[in-house]
Amino acid sequence: MTHDVAGRHVVALDLDGVADKAGLMERCVRALELPDWFGRNWDALADSLGDSSVWPAAASGKGLLVVVTGWRPYARTRPDEWEIAEDVFAQAADRTPALAVALALGGSHQ
Repeated sequence: MTHDVAGRHVVALDLDGVADKAGLMERCVRALELPDWFGRNWDALADSLGDSSVWPAAASGKGLLVVVTGWRPYARTRPDEWEIAEDVFAQAADRTPALAVALALGGSHQ
């Protein structure tokens, strides 16, 4: 699901049911509409998040807000991987002013 809010293109990254890094990467590919060359590793995710030319809203010149939902079960079962994912999201957002990443709290599947 995508829409625009406050000048940003909003993308929901739903991690419900994700059990490992491979699953996380596949959800990122689909939600963020990443290009075919995306390497499905942490460095590739960091590079893609920091490169606004690959974002779904790049043509419109809008920023991107990624809302991560359903992340808690993955964080509990794969804490080391989740720590890396959080770090990748945080560093990309720190380096790229047009990018924001929000972790949704609550919800029926959390």
